[in-house]
Amino acid sequence: QVQLVESGGGLAQPGGSLRLSCVITGNLPNRNVMAWYRQAPDKQRELVAVIAKGGNTSYSAEVEGRVTISRENQNNNIVYLQMNHLRPQDPGIYYCNVVLVASDHHFWGQGTQVTVSS
Repeated sequence: QVQLVESGGGLAQPGGSLRLSCVITGNLPNRNVMAWYRQAPDKQRELVAVIAKGGNTSYSAEVEGRVTISRENQNNNIVYLQMNHLRPQDPGIYYCNVVLVASDHHFWGQGTQVTVSS
């Protein structure tokens, strides 16, 4: 059973930084793509950043240049989201996501809250 556990959310000031982590446990097939999504209040969950097993990344236009997604594939499966220059529109619940390429099956974490306020 694949499980995802996020951490690293919290309160940051505008212009500040946060680093989110997601530890993925269980028998995870090699062909997978990891991603972070955000769900702001009263809005749909939206893709923030995605990273393939080989390291190719893609970002939403809203976070491009401010956010970096990375992953560890060796001893542990971990995906990170480094968020810099936080803006008032960045808050929400950030969810870690893993997609299995062969089946398009999605796994989700429970989410971690990000708040940006002075």
